[in-house]
Amino acid sequence: MNKGVIVPDGRHGTKSANFKSYMRRYGTLYLLLLLPMVFFIIFRYAPMAYILSAFKQNNIFKAPWELPWAKNHGFEWFIKAFKDRTFHNALRNTLTLNLLDLVCGFPAPILLALLLNELSFKRFKKITQTVLYMPHFLSWIIISGLALRLFASNDGLINILYKRMTSNPDASIPFMSKPNWWVATYVVLGIWKEAGWGTIIYLAALTNISPELYEAAAVDGAGRFKRIWHVTLPGLRPTIITLLIMNLGRILGSEFDRPLALSNKLVTDVSHVISIYVYQRGLQNSQFSLSTAVGLFQSVVGVIFLIAANSLAKRMGERGIM
Repeated sequence: MNKGVIVPDGRHGTKSANFKSYMRRYGTLYLLLLLPMVFFIIFRYAPMAYILSAFKQNNIFKAPWELPWAKNHGFEWFIKAFKDRTFHNALRNTLTLNLLDLVCGFPAPILLALLLNELSFKRFKKITQTVLYMPHFLSWIIISGLALRLFASNDGLINILYKRMTSNPDASIPFMSKPNWWVATYVVLGIWKEAGWGTIIYLAALTNISPELYEAAAVDGAGRFKRIWHVTLPGLRPTIITLLIMNLGRILGSEFDRPLALSNKLVTDVSHVISIYVYQRGLQNSQFSLSTAVGLFQSVVGVIFLIAANSLAKRMGERGIM
């Protein structure tokens, strides 16, 4: 062997060559990942330092790590929130509306996907699918305006038709003015807006089901409904479990624009949710530490539900999401 010539170890040399060839092939993808990573670091992880505000005295002019701890060993704002009747009302409303959305809204895209999957005319199927997911792109401000024109007690289109049908000028359905009717309207509008968009996920999952399974079931004498029950639904089961786990993780979360846009003074008892509570306390009343504590409570409960649902799914034999 000549002096000055370094013979690399075969094992390490092979690893180095494999790494270089791998980076030549996939290096562009890693470069593309840099931008979203920077975004998440700046706008998701860096602001987490201000979670300390939930345990510090309320002062927006100093960084939370420079402030003294709040009373009761830092839990002053949590105790204050849990003693606030307005927070109790917001917590109850948030759970109620989210559970109704889950029970009534979660099966809707599954049923739509099953119906669309059974359509034989592809052109009609595409048109129907497009019509169904178009409401997803409307903001809740637009939908609230439409809802007011349709469901208003006096001059709403539905009530005008209802008065003519009953021949009673005083008859009206209080869609937006009575708590129970408002909750029903809130849930129905949510299903109408998002069911079509959720259908896309299930239709994509249906493409992974082998046509041979349907053929084998048909040969065995299974009708259309039996093929749906024994072939289609088992094929959708992993997707259903995954989306259910994710929805359970948001069981205590709440949209802000949806209840705020649809709400009015007559239904505040059922429309006042945690997001509106945080907005009123944090921005309107400048109680930033209190609103941070409530937001942290929401996140912790959401993570607990997520982990519990994921563990339950694994015990049932599913893969889960973690």
